[in-house]
Amino acid sequence: MVNQLIVRELQTNCWITTLAGGDCIVIDPGGDDALILERLEKLQLNPRYFVITHAHFDHIAALPFLAAKFPGAGIAIHPSEADKIGPQSLENHRRDFNAVGYSSYVESLWKPMPEASILLNEGETLGPFHVMHLPGHSPGSVALYNEEEKQLFSGDTLFRAGVGRTDLPGGDEQLLLQSLQRLFAMDGDINVYPGHGPTTTIHRETASRGEPRIRSFTANNGS
Repeated sequence: MVNQLIVRELQTNCWITTLAGGDCIVIDPGGDDALILERLEKLQLNPRYFVITHAHFDHIAALPFLAAKFPGAGIAIHPSEADKIGPQSLENHRRDFNAVGYSSYVESLWKPMPEASILLNEGETLGPFHVMHLPGHSPGSVALYNEEEKQLFSGDTLFRAGVGRTDLPGGDEQLLLQSLQRLFAMDGDINVYPGHGPTTTIHRETASRGEPRIRSFTANNGS
């Protein structure tokens, strides 16, 4: 079972996917921590992992609160973005986002970040999911793919009728195109759960666009 919560101003999708025994994985806890906790309590679910598809602030803002509430849960992120959580993370975010004018927004909401306990390298598994490293939107963007259930949690790499922006620090248009080509070669029946916006399928995205392209940034393209 997959639950969706849409959090904070950038309308980030926080996904809760259930595991056996009343456990779950919380993907991209991007804010509205009380709302996420309320949903977990209502569903009587215990987070086994908090997964960060990439470390832009709208995908991690509720992590400090939730990690304190569930100290036994693993915190998983790609190694190239592990420095965006943990003790030095504010300085790293400040450095990255000063140039694009987001630093004050990040600092206004900042709480000390816990460190990663799990590094999500390409090909590893986390519960029923395989890790796919999909750089482009950010250096350490990952997706979680459950082949049996045909589920793909794509972060900000692929949206419905859109893709992630590449104009933030660490973004790379050519790498994003390569990552999209990789996704578009997958089974068309795969259900895609993106970091922003409604769900889609691989078939819908390949049929609607032909060759992958980078769409101009709008508010729905995330950060």
